[in-house]
Amino acid sequence: MLAIIATMKVKPGMEKEFEMEATNLVAIVNAAEPACKLYVLCRGAAPNTYVMLERYIDQAALDYHRSTSHYKEVGTKIGRYVEGKVDVQILTEVRPG
Repeated sequence: MLAIIATMKVKPGMEKEFEMEATNLVAIVNAAEPACKLYVLCRGAAPNTYVMLERYIDQAALDYHRSTSHYKEVGTKIGRYVEGKVDVQILTEVRPG
């Protein structure tokens, strides 16, 4: 499994618009991508900070997610509200074995 933590700083005063677009993407991904096992938006502790938590069964599922029209379209809309660069961490899950 792959996990992603994407941390975004939203421009002041744009939180409502950002949340509307981002939660729309969350709903679409959760309905349309069965190989995505977690896709959730969270508010961070710091002001105007949001974190998207994601979990995919494999690299192919992540690649598929990034190739979808909904990801590209909503990602462009969300980008208007984000200040600076999104910090993306891609992690590999450690499982007992």
